[in-house]
Amino acid sequence: MATSLILGSQLRSAGVSKSALQKAQFKKSTSKRDEEQMKPSNVLSVEERELLLQRSDVKAWMHVLGAWTVIFGILMLVGYFPSIFTLLFAWIVLPGRQLSLAVLMHEAGHGSLFKTKSLNAWVGQWLCALPTLGDLESYARGHASHHRFAGTHEDPDLPNYEAYPINKRSLYRKWRRDLTGQTGLKLLITLASGAGSQMSKETVGTKNLLAKQLFVHLVFASILFALGVGWTWFIWMGVFLTSYMWVVRLRQVGEHAVVPDPLDTDVRMNTRTVEAPLWQRFLVAPNNVNFHMEHHFMAGVPCYNLPKLRALLRSKGCLDGLTNVTGYAQVLKLAVAE
Repeated sequence: MATSLILGSQLRSAGVSKSALQKAQFKKSTSKRDEEQMKPSNVLSVEERELLLQRSDVKAWMHVLGAWTVIFGILMLVGYFPSIFTLLFAWIVLPGRQLSLAVLMHEAGHGSLFKTKSLNAWVGQWLCALPTLGDLESYARGHASHHRFAGTHEDPDLPNYEAYPINKRSLYRKWRRDLTGQTGLKLLITLASGAGSQMSKETVGTKNLLAKQLFVHLVFASILFALGVGWTWFIWMGVFLTSYMWVVRLRQVGEHAVVPDPLDTDVRMNTRTVEAPLWQRFLVAPNNVNFHMEHHFMAGVPCYNLPKLRALLRSKGCLDGLTNVTGYAQVLKLAVAE
């Protein structure tokens, strides 16, 4: 501990960045553990890996139906009791449920959400991807490249976070674009041209994708209309184009921005887990997406097993020396240049 504090003091006095300081402290404390040792086969037993990789259709349905239950609950609340307060509530809470669907699409893209393969494909596309204007096939293809090249210049997602830390003016400018719908409208134009997916820069190229998205939203709006709150579909889209964009940006920053070294292939260097309190996870990091370092360490582990993987890695000393980030306020502090 004393050595770590002395090292940190020396680096700060030399003007070293927060990321470089984190990396130096970590490498100092893990000098006997190289990157090769952090492979799942070297860290976990066969039995542990098999247990972590177990998928459950029941748990998957609980996540999917749970998200949709909250979504309809929020929209019905606004529809039956419209006021500035219920609208503000929806604007704050609904983005996390939209992100929940996008995260479940991500899980299905890895084939890890459901035990039944066909359910990953069908539910992941029709109940998760299309309602959030995504596409499972193209997303999975592009996201595979992110995992394959994480920690290198070839990572297709690197432009999302390589510029951090940024100054406050730049950060507020990004927030203003998100919360006023500028980022969302730009995304709509991109999606309408068939050029991208909302959680990846991978080209779509999926035949009739726009027709599928329109069909799903027609069904969605029809259900809301049958419930007597058809107009709240516009609330769904308004939130998607504004506060949802802000939440997605915050999630991206939490996962890969201002990490010890974004160009180090050691997963502990290029990816972060945010051990946020439950209320923050509900709002901005649903379905255990905050356990992102563990996800990159072993991408086939279902989201509902990631906390178990985190506990195992900690018990084996694999997390020793890492900076513990305990909330998204701390993430934002790291993201702003001093």
